[in-house]
Amino acid sequence: MKKFVWFFTLVVTFALVLSACGGTAATTEPAAPPTEPPVEATEVPAVPTEPPAAPAEPFRVAVVMPSAINDLAFSQSMYDALVRVQEEMGGPSAFEFVYSDGMFVVDDAAAAIRDYASQGYDLVIAHGSQYGSSLQEIAPDFPDTSFAWGTTVDTFGLPNVFAYEAASHEGGYVNGVLAATLSTSKVVGVVGPIETGDAKLYVDGFKAGVAATDSTVQVNVNYIGSFSDVALASEAATTHIAAGADVMTGTAQMVVGAIGKAEEANVLWFGTQSNQTSLAPSIVVASQVYHWEVVLNEMIGLIKSGTLGGQSFVANLANGGEVMEYNPDYPLSADAKSLADETIQGIIDGSIEITLP
Repeated sequence: MKKFVWFFTLVVTFALVLSACGGTAATTEPAAPPTEPPVEATEVPAVPTEPPAAPAEPFRVAVVMPSAINDLAFSQSMYDALVRVQEEMGGPSAFEFVYSDGMFVVDDAAAAIRDYASQGYDLVIAHGSQYGSSLQEIAPDFPDTSFAWGTTVDTFGLPNVFAYEAASHEGGYVNGVLAATLSTSKVVGVVGPIETGDAKLYVDGFKAGVAATDSTVQVNVNYIGSFSDVALASEAATTHIAAGADVMTGTAQMVVGAIGKAEEANVLWFGTQSNQTSLAPSIVVASQVYHWEVVLNEMIGLIKSGTLGGQSFVANLANGGEVMEYNPDYPLSADAKSLADETIQGIIDGSIEITLP
């Protein structure tokens, strides 16, 4: 019996030992991942950058004009052209212009021209044939400044002077053709300023157009001796109307007086230099309009390439420097309009040759 107890005790003890060895395994904390030594910060060398490019300087133009920029004639034709150039070039940041208008006193105009040149404008325009002698004296004092003047083809042989003119006889001829077609009294009146430049060309072209269309129409011309005297222009128009004119034309800024008299008498009017329809919509038939931007763009291109002058330019029907504009409110017959359009095309293609007196 003692042996059995001893043996049983031994078996139990042995079982307990096995149980302790085969029980649940002890849990251990996972090993921490190996840590890398901290990376020392290094300075990245700065990449040199180019400074921002300075904005391009605008092309700068100054113009001196004998009359107001809204004269619906000579001065407005240049002002309107400068506005169109500015729009074409992208605005004031690319093309900047200033002006002095109402410069009918030549000495005042000369002072303004010299002042603009001293301010470093790229191009200084003396818009008036009366400014020629002043420009001839001033331009040599500013050899790095480009000048232009019109209407003329004379550059005085100076390397920094451009000249420009309008072939105003072309539009004058077209207006003359229409005037002869529309006149019933067979009397036409012309109010001219001074017998020079584009004014004389226009009047001569107008007379040639009338003669080529109806040689029986009488053309009475009165040069009043002034570009700006509105009162004298009114008097001249009154004289033409009294002589039986039922159609009139004229050129230069003084024509506003003549147009007023024409409107009062219901006499037809043909304009030039600028569109004059707004002055008298019931009687203005058509206007030859100067588009000086055609020659201005050529000058600007030359100046930018280093040529400051020495060349002359002509605005005409072929290059778009002159454009015939009809008054949409005037009841121009289809036949008369067709005749005018054919005349324009004939001048452009050379099939019509204008013989000036």
